[in-house]
Amino acid sequence: MSTITRRRPSHEELATRLHRASVAKHADAYADVAWDAPEHRIEIEDPRFALQPLEGLGRTAWYRALPEAQRARIGLHLSLAQLRVGMDFESILCRGLLELAFESQPGSADLRYAYQEVIEEAQHSLMFQEFIARAGLPVRGLVGIERRVSFRIPKLARTFPELFFLHVLGGEAPIDHVQRRELARTDETHPLLRTIMRIHVTEEARHISFARSYLREHVPQLGWWKRTRLSVHAPFVLAAMVQEMIVPPRWLLDLYGVPAQTRREIRDCPHARQGIVDGLGPIRSILSESGIVTPRNLALWRAMGLAPSEAARPALASYARADGLER
Repeated sequence: MSTITRRRPSHEELATRLHRASVAKHADAYADVAWDAPEHRIEIEDPRFALQPLEGLGRTAWYRALPEAQRARIGLHLSLAQLRVGMDFESILCRGLLELAFESQPGSADLRYAYQEVIEEAQHSLMFQEFIARAGLPVRGLVGIERRVSFRIPKLARTFPELFFLHVLGGEAPIDHVQRRELARTDETHPLLRTIMRIHVTEEARHISFARSYLREHVPQLGWWKRTRLSVHAPFVLAAMVQEMIVPPRWLLDLYGVPAQTRREIRDCPHARQGIVDGLGPIRSILSESGIVTPRNLALWRAMGLAPSEAARPALASYARADGLER
C-alpha cells in the first residue's frame, strides 16, 4: 500500500496563505461584538464568571468554600487581569512586528503578514480594554522588572528575531491552549467573554502558525553563538511568559486575602502544570527539531515544569502534529 507524504509548505508559502486568510476573514472589535446587547451586560456577581473546579485557584478548597457571589467576582477579576496583561503583551508584539516589517523587503510575505497581524492584535486590544472598562474593576498590567524588560523585547525583532518569536509563542501558546479548552468544555461561559475568546482564538491560530513557521525556517540557520543563546534563554523566557499570562498575579491574591496554603496549592497544582506542559508542546517540538531542546538540557525544562517527565523523544514527537494552517 502506498502512502502519500504531504510536503510542509515553506515559510514564505505559509505566510502568504495566512495573509490571504486574514484578508478573507477578520474581526472588528466594535462591528463584530454586540457590546450593548442585553445578554452581554456584565454583572460582577454573575455565577457564569466563577472558575471551573478543574485546576489552579478554582480547584482549591478555599475557593470552593466561598459564597457564590464572591467566587464569581474573583473569577471575573482574574479574567480581567489576564486581559490587561494581554493588552501589554499585544503592545510588545505589535512594536516588534513593526520592527520586523521595517527590516523586510517591500512585497515580501513577512512584511505583508506582519502588518496584517498588527492590525488584528490592535483589534484584540480594543476588545480587551472595552471589556475591562465595562466591568469596572481595577486591574494592573506589567509592573516592575517585567515592565522594564518589555521595552527591550520589540528590538529583538530586528537584532535577534528568533528570540523575539520565542517570546511571542511563550505569551500566545499557553493562553490560546487555556481558551480553547474553555470554549470546548462548556457553553456556560458569559456570552460576551465567550465571543471575545472565540474571535481571539480564531485569529491567534494564524499568528501562532506564523511564529512557529518563522522559528522552524530560521533557527536551523543560526550560527553557533545565537543557537547557544537561544538554548540558554528558551526555558527561562517561556517560564516567565507563562507566569505572567497564566498564573494569578500576586496583587489579585493579596486583594482577596488568598491564604499562603492556597497559594502553594495553586503553584503545585498538577493539573495546571500539565496544562502548561500541553500548551507549550508545539514550541518544544520545533525547538527539539532544531536542536535547541536536547537530552542534555531537557532535565532543566522538566525541573521548571515546562516539559513532561517521560522520555524526551517520544514526548516531544507527540506534539509535532500542531493544529492550525501549517498542517
